[in-house]
Amino acid sequence: MFPTTFETWWDYALWLALTVGASLLLLVSLLVIIAFLLLMDRKVWAAVQMRRGPNVVGPFGLLQSFADLLKFVLKEPVIPAGADKGVFLLAPLVTSVLALAAWAVIPVGSGIVISDLNVGILYLFAISSLGVYGIIMGGWASNSKYPFLGSLRSAAQMVSYEVSIGFVIITVLLLVGSLNMSAIVMSQKTGIGTAIGLPNSFLDWNWLVLFPMFVVFFISALAETNRPPFDLPEAESELVAGFMVEYSSTPYLLFMLGEYVAIVTMCALTTIMFLGGWLPPVDIWLLNWIPGPIWFLLKVTFVFFMFAMVKAMVPRYRYDQLMRLGWKVFLPLSLAMVVAVAAILHFGGLAP
Repeated sequence: MFPTTFETWWDYALWLALTVGASLLLLVSLLVIIAFLLLMDRKVWAAVQMRRGPNVVGPFGLLQSFADLLKFVLKEPVIPAGADKGVFLLAPLVTSVLALAAWAVIPVGSGIVISDLNVGILYLFAISSLGVYGIIMGGWASNSKYPFLGSLRSAAQMVSYEVSIGFVIITVLLLVGSLNMSAIVMSQKTGIGTAIGLPNSFLDWNWLVLFPMFVVFFISALAETNRPPFDLPEAESELVAGFMVEYSSTPYLLFMLGEYVAIVTMCALTTIMFLGGWLPPVDIWLLNWIPGPIWFLLKVTFVFFMFAMVKAMVPRYRYDQLMRLGWKVFLPLSLAMVVAVAAILHFGGLAP
């Protein structure tokens, strides 16, 4: 997006200012979008249960998330007497900062990305794995048994499902032949649809050719971000509020923010790998006229809507069922798919 070779100090200063400006713009937009996605989450849940949902603050409850933000910020943070204060306050910060850092490599349109890394997807995978540390720190520093149990469960769950997410990413990479996020999107301009003579459309995107992996990735993303039906770490019936028991006010807000940013990051990753990123559903002039970032946002919202519907409809898994699904179903399935995709590409002469 920006030049990387500098003639003078002035060039460097300009590049720095542009990068910082772009980062701030992206973060502010992201946080505002997350505020409304959070409202959508609650509205979908309410609609499934035939309730109204948040509808008091602002028209149709549109300002509810901002009212919640204000409420959390103005509360007094309570730190337990036995807690390790430094680690206790560092944990939510680690979680939220790492979740936001992932957006440095996510392209929201053609060339619209903070840092177009050639190993972007690897960076994203590494950063999303580091989110576990914040949770473990929070659970351990609280010095109480419920948060500690919650954080252990959360860590075990995230590590288990990261394995299958890794293999899903490998199948996509075999198909694309690049670790660059923009290259992954651009490779979806040709596919099954164009092979049978149709114009570039949603039939060319990876969701069709890698459908089993799309399903595995979607469910693993639910487990990875501690969303229902895999919200075991926060199972109110068993562990009070999981690793967040002792948190209140702004630290709690930061944990919630980190969680929702991670969810939106997973939605964005699903969009980029399987739903054609910023490409329009059909390659015609009318749809091409709509800017890429708008399509990207619409697709991310669609994936988030699916997340919200799962939350509203599917009952919570038992812990042993969760682990069995991750290790005995998804891991062999994704491994088999990696082998199958590699074999088809190699022997069919289709490798990129």
